[in-house]
Amino acid sequence: MASNLDQIYMKRALKLALRGQGFVEPNPMVGCVIVREDLTESDPENQKDILLENGEFDMVEGEGDSRSEARLIVGEGWHQKYGEAHAEINALKMAGEFAKGGVMYVTLEPCVHQGKTPPCVDRVIASGVKRVVIAMSDPFPQNDGAGIEKLRDAGIEVEVGVCEKEAQELNAPYVTRLLKDRPWLIGKWAMTLDGKIATRIGSSYWISSDEARLRVHEWRECVDAILIGSRTAMEDDPKLTVRLPEGRAPKRIPTRIVFDSGGTLSVFSELALTARDVPLLLVFGPNTPRGKKEFWESKGAEVLVLPAETHEERLILLFSELAARGMTNVLVEGGGELLGHLFDMEMIDEARVFVSPKIVGGSEAVVAVGGVGRELMRKAATLRNKKIEVVGPDVLMSGRVNY
Repeated sequence: MASNLDQIYMKRALKLALRGQGFVEPNPMVGCVIVREDLTESDPENQKDILLENGEFDMVEGEGDSRSEARLIVGEGWHQKYGEAHAEINALKMAGEFAKGGVMYVTLEPCVHQGKTPPCVDRVIASGVKRVVIAMSDPFPQNDGAGIEKLRDAGIEVEVGVCEKEAQELNAPYVTRLLKDRPWLIGKWAMTLDGKIATRIGSSYWISSDEARLRVHEWRECVDAILIGSRTAMEDDPKLTVRLPEGRAPKRIPTRIVFDSGGTLSVFSELALTARDVPLLLVFGPNTPRGKKEFWESKGAEVLVLPAETHEERLILLFSELAARGMTNVLVEGGGELLGHLFDMEMIDEARVFVSPKIVGGSEAVVAVGGVGRELMRKAATLRNKKIEVVGPDVLMSGRVNY
């Protein structure tokens, strides 16, 4: 049965898992902690050095500071990079012989299939751990409970569901791709105090501050793609690249995607001029003039022609294609028309919104989320797990969208 200590160590594993964000996708973020219940801080100093390679010593007491409930961390790790060792393997490597008889805390069910790396579950069984505490089962079809079953068949005590809600939240993009056949969609926009993302003539530079724009670049380096509509591409002429302070290399280079049903992107745009340097995917509709595809491919862009007649149908096809390519997270940077379509389709999973202390007014100024929208206020979407943060002069509100 799970205890308070189980919660403590699983939360540590979840914190470790987050270190893989931006490096491991399309794999899930996973953290692992291995503890021994029969070792205490009274053990010889040289043994403690062996237990944790970084020289740290960590012990958590049970209720009433009972020595019998003390546990010592002997190994920990996280999935650090796609294609490399998983969290369990890294933790077992640190623990070495001290894993035997220990308790493993892992945020996701150990895998049983051969992928980029061998099955983790076999190494876990061979390590001699006596108990494995798992936050959530893995919905990946080749796993999906098989790892848990194999551990139990080997005589290992298995506890599933400790901090499950937190683990589900952590890997919601991974789960969304598997179960909904699309990436996790993050709606991002900056708006004035009166809810405008541009003035009535389309001016939007700059609504948000330097500090806010740096934050956006930090988000970009953690996603697989950045998506905008053709109007935003035309009016804002963005680069959509990751630009960090000097000396900081981006974790990844996201694909820039323009949802451009009519093939209207200017050949002189920043996106076009950098198509050979940074991946650019143009999404055309079935009625795009002939020859556009070949033209843009000659400029270095990839072109995807989707046969569906409506925007909504084409968006569904696009996201299915992105999921098939292994894309897990997509940052949707607008504009209002594209965000409106996705909101009406209830596809925006997460919102990250900068509110600037500016007022531009104007009934014809551009709003952040267009589309049809909701008729009744009681039907309005809300945010859960919401956070409010001051970033420079702006306020950042973020959270998961409840429809």
